[in-house]
Amino acid sequence: MSNSPAHKRILLKLSGEALMGDDAFGINRATIVRMVEEIAEVTRLGVEVAVVIGGGNIFRGVAGGSVGMDRATADYMGMLATVMNALALADAMDKQGLTARVMSAIGIEQVVEPYVRPKALQYLEEGKVVVFAAGTGNPFFTTDTAAALRGAEIGAELVLKATKVDGVYTADPMKDSTATRYTQLTFDEAMSRNLGIMDATAFALCRDQKLPIRVFSIVKSGALKRVVMGEDEGTLVYA
Repeated sequence: MSNSPAHKRILLKLSGEALMGDDAFGINRATIVRMVEEIAEVTRLGVEVAVVIGGGNIFRGVAGGSVGMDRATADYMGMLATVMNALALADAMDKQGLTARVMSAIGIEQVVEPYVRPKALQYLEEGKVVVFAAGTGNPFFTTDTAAALRGAEIGAELVLKATKVDGVYTADPMKDSTATRYTQLTFDEAMSRNLGIMDATAFALCRDQKLPIRVFSIVKSGALKRVVMGEDEGTLVYA
């Protein structure tokens, strides 16, 4: 097997919930440190890494107050939650010796720099980890869609959707002991089987741009490295 990575540039989609660890909400320090160690390992292989982070871990804590709230307002609150997560992630990366740059789709220049595509590409080429915050900058779009959009914009070879399950299964493996993992699927197969890998907008964008998605477990030690090395890890969805 080759010792060089199978992918040069990846877009890693992390949910806000992934940062919670076993906590009810917020950021679990040990969990974020472990995730950053996995990211550091692949950057040392020469892989260029960009990250899109969700905000569910923070927004969940205020979700009760958003009941009955205008959808756009609630979505902007969620975007700000992703900025908080991005700052925490970048701080943990800096402490691991990585150079991270947070770029926000909404303007808050005193805190993080705005998203500018040529600048993001420059950072990646310099070996910095770019963390994209605030989703697409627009309400009604999920951070999955932001991952598909940014992945296409930066020319990523692969969108990695990090979950708590090690791939896409024929049924819920927590409920059905006979469920089996798909090693790979086409976009059309995933849609016809209604597997719900990403929201429809994100999924359609990846399919149209022929941008493959790999679903894998972020809680499984070494899984990220195995993915970038081209090993059989998780589930590949391709055009």
